Amino acid sequence: SPLPWPGLHTWRRAPPSDLRSWGPNGPCAPNTDKAGPPEAAAGVGHGSSLAEMGALVLSTADPLAKAHLTHAAFSRWAAGGLPVGLARAPDHPARPEKPLAVTQKEVPTHKAMGVPLNAYMLHNLAHVELNAIDLAWDTVVRFSPLRDTLGDGFFADFARVADDESRHFRWYSQRLAELGFSFCGQIW
Repeated sequence: SPLPWPGLHTWRRAPPSDLRSWGPNGPCAPNTDKAGPPEAAAGVGHGSSLAEMGALVLSTADPLAKAHLTHAAFSRWAAGGLPVGLARAPDHPARPEKPLAVTQKEVPTHKAMGVPLNAYMLHNLAHVELNAIDLAWDTVVRFSPLRDTLGDGFFADFARVADDESRHFRWYSQRLAELGFSFCGQIW
């Protein structure tokens, strides 16, 4: 049988990471001097369970709000503030109007768009992270009726994955902004 990942137990026991921005020396906590923590503006209190928070994330179209809600939900879960609960997953996760969902053949090249390759690749990576957030939450919500069978650890693992991916999405979004682009803006 395959050997388990040696870092699994350390990963599971780690507290939620607040290193949501990227500074000159690597990951750092976001600057919250002006508006308070981003999660405060993201409708954090709208879910009374992990599954309800997951359904809220899946129903949120704005990618940064989705990332903020994800971190708030996992932080509340990790602090013991949320039960798994029950919720119904939407048929499809909410998406912003841009970027358009197209087939791989329809995605224009960076040259055809006049976009630098680094911004193009960062946008692609951000898109992967956004889909990973939705996939992890969809698993939490869709399987919430099986909590007694699967156990809390199943849901904790997927919520942590969503939180990790939300951190990566925020890093990519930050770098895109530093390059003069946005995930929902200038790139297809």
